[in-house]
Amino acid sequence: MSTPAAAYRRTLAGRLTWLTTCAVAVTVAVLTLGAYVTVRVQLTSTMDNALLERAQGVAQASAGSTPRTVLIPRWALGASDVRIAFVNADRRVRMTDHMEPLAIGDPEVQVAAGLEPHAIRTVTTDEGTRYRMVAVGLPSQPEAVVLAQSLAPQDRVLQRLGIVMLLFGLAGVLAAAVAGWAVTEGGLRPVRRLSAAAEHIARTEDLTPLPVEGDDEIAKLASSFNVMLAALAASRDRQRQLVADAGHELRTPLTSLRTNLDLLSQSDDPATAGQLTAEARAELISDVRGQIEEMTTLIGDLVELARDHAPGAVVGTVDLADVLDRALTRVRRRAPGVDFAVEADSWWLVGDSSALERAFTNVLDNAAKWSPAAATVRVRLADGVLTVDDEGPGIAAEDRPHVFERFYRSTRARSMPGSGLGLAIVRQVMDRHAGTVIAEESPTGRGTRVRLTLPGSSSPDQD
Repeated sequence: MSTPAAAYRRTLAGRLTWLTTCAVAVTVAVLTLGAYVTVRVQLTSTMDNALLERAQGVAQASAGSTPRTVLIPRWALGASDVRIAFVNADRRVRMTDHMEPLAIGDPEVQVAAGLEPHAIRTVTTDEGTRYRMVAVGLPSQPEAVVLAQSLAPQDRVLQRLGIVMLLFGLAGVLAAAVAGWAVTEGGLRPVRRLSAAAEHIARTEDLTPLPVEGDDEIAKLASSFNVMLAALAASRDRQRQLVADAGHELRTPLTSLRTNLDLLSQSDDPATAGQLTAEARAELISDVRGQIEEMTTLIGDLVELARDHAPGAVVGTVDLADVLDRALTRVRRRAPGVDFAVEADSWWLVGDSSALERAFTNVLDNAAKWSPAAATVRVRLADGVLTVDDEGPGIAAEDRPHVFERFYRSTRARSMPGSGLGLAIVRQVMDRHAGTVIAEESPTGRGTRVRLTLPGSSSPDQD
């Protein structure tokens, strides 16, 4: 007997075929049993009606006869296996043949005594022969006529019927198993094609969409699979673009770093000693240090962008006012010459506090970088909307749709330090938290306004 674990190790086609066969087998068994019982009941009812009719005929014919010792031939009763006897209220039985006596009991005596109009039951003789026996009272006499017919012919018919039904039932179950296997094989053919396509994609990384035929569940599964392939293709394209952009962005600082290192190494060469002054050497070392810091920042930004969900990120209930306060603390240390005018109300949401702080810091850093000395950056947080207004030169209208793209730098920004990834990280964090970010002209007419919108609530209990 197979265990549940073994059943689940079967293939889907095998399980479906097995379930189909079991369902058909149960149905055939129920129908066969119902047909067998119905035929048996119908045969018994027909025999009872015939015996009762014959017994009543014998009772009427024997009403005026005396003495009742005449042998009545069985063929006169319409069947060769019908036996007849008379029983009175004193349990005296007179058989009309010389065969073994019938098992006369209380039901027949009650009919003879006039307590019951008739009695019908099945009896078994000492020799093991089964009879269907009917007793009918004689008119105006305390005596009953008893007719009994052997059940052997009926049992043989039922036996043959049972064998035929069993054979046909087994044939039906076998046919159902074959049909179930054929239907399962045909129905699962699209699934096998889908499985083969998935294996082909795993081997070749070919993300070509699969052909979809029909509108059934398999077609819907193929459509969903195609949606997944499209998402994978888009993710792969983004990764390739990121690698290409990163290579392009890293090439310039690496080239500059190599040039500065070559100049420094030449200053140590005795043949060229004295050509590089101490001030020039110190300036080169400062440039090398700055380029290394720029590359470190660029690599960190690339790592942040390369992952959609930071590993080990702690997601919990966050108050944006606290996140903004931490970000302002960091930015004020880096930009001591810029004043920040802050208005912040609490706004609660479920998210990654570190990622949100990184996004806020990037926006504030960007505003501080573009604002002149002694300028004021206005920061306001209300109803889940963070607005940052700087006093810089602003962003050209044609550049605003692109400032949140990776490595995008406007013509004006190319001379400024930075990797061009800060605002791209801001948009990624906003997307991760179902928020939005846009850049627009400041209402004051000077500088740029960056607006971040995040869903949440004003109370931590409602979030």
